Amino acid sequence: MGCRHVMPNPIVNPSVLISTVENGYVAYDPIADRLHQLNSTAALLAELCDGSRTADEIRQLVAPIMPEGQADEVNRWVDEAIKAGLLVWQGSEPASPREFTSAELFTFVKRLKENGNVQTAYLCGKRAVEIEPENWDAWYELGDLCQSVGRRDEARDAYQKYFDAHPEDAKIEHLLMALKDEAPPARASDRTIQQIYKRFAWNYETRMVKDLDYKGPERLTHLITSAMGERRGLRVLDLGSGSGLSGIALKPFAASMVGVDLSPEMIAIAKARNIYDRLEVAEITEWLDKTTESFDIIAALDCLIYFGDLRRITSAAAKRLKPGGVFALTTEHGDKDPFRLTDTGRYAHHPDHIRDAAAEARLAIRELEQGFLRMEYGSEVIGNFAALVKDMSN
Repeated sequence: MGCRHVMPNPIVNPSVLISTVENGYVAYDPIADRLHQLNSTAALLAELCDGSRTADEIRQLVAPIMPEGQADEVNRWVDEAIKAGLLVWQGSEPASPREFTSAELFTFVKRLKENGNVQTAYLCGKRAVEIEPENWDAWYELGDLCQSVGRRDEARDAYQKYFDAHPEDAKIEHLLMALKDEAPPARASDRTIQQIYKRFAWNYETRMVKDLDYKGPERLTHLITSAMGERRGLRVLDLGSGSGLSGIALKPFAASMVGVDLSPEMIAIAKARNIYDRLEVAEITEWLDKTTESFDIIAALDCLIYFGDLRRITSAAAKRLKPGGVFALTTEHGDKDPFRLTDTGRYAHHPDHIRDAAAEARLAIRELEQGFLRMEYGSEVIGNFAALVKDMSN
């Protein structure tokens, strides 16, 4: 009497990392460097392939939801998934699945991010901290990946793990205020800003201009031209001058130009452009309070994202403007009046708050508009662009 050959049950390959996405699952095999996109039906089939069912049993379970006459497609899908390495036959998988070090997984993360596969990079980052839960740098990277894929709670928890081991990290301390929905400070601390740009300075322009399609300098030129017309040969102050991208936009208006920034690393980059008459490392509000100089143009391009209440900086700038001078500024646009601290650690301002700050500083609004500023985590960031003018009689 012959024995009937019984096929083993299909099971998801233990090496494959799987996560839910909007329309199904994404699965990544780091050993083969192979990405699988699963629609909702394929995702269900993968869930059922837990080793407890045969392919025929799985087919019978899903038959009621399959289009008429297509239940047999389940067997074909299982065969193709086996060939692709997504599934294996139970018993053929290794007793101890191949594990990776955090370093190996973050090599995958880097490659996946470069190819635009952020969701899959998140899977590798998540596995990295499961393997090595005391790798605090891995928790830091996972926090960023969670933000990239919109997993806010997971980002907060990952950053908190890192921060518990690194309480000196001012940037993450500031970021956690937003992720915990705590009351924000009046502005980001000096330590926070200096830390951000110490790490960011080396690739700031590549990141902003090429990767994020940053439009701040073009908007700044429009604001000043709108307010100043054909006036040239002016005294210009560039607040938060950074690497000098704003200075390039301001230079055509300037007879002399001063740049002030809190980051010595960014000031060093700006100095190499040789477009400023003077550059100083300082906190911009304190600098405005101490100086006795006056200017035709004061610009604050992409630096007020670290300020909540703008009235302090706007009033200080107004005192240093010549009559008829313009304070040109950009902020991120927010729907909450007066402002809120976003999950990126930057402040977003409601246009009404800019109006109120201008009125308190006795500055007239020449321009106040909203438009595209740059990209962030694959979405457009809308900015406020304002030109505030000092009355000739002041």
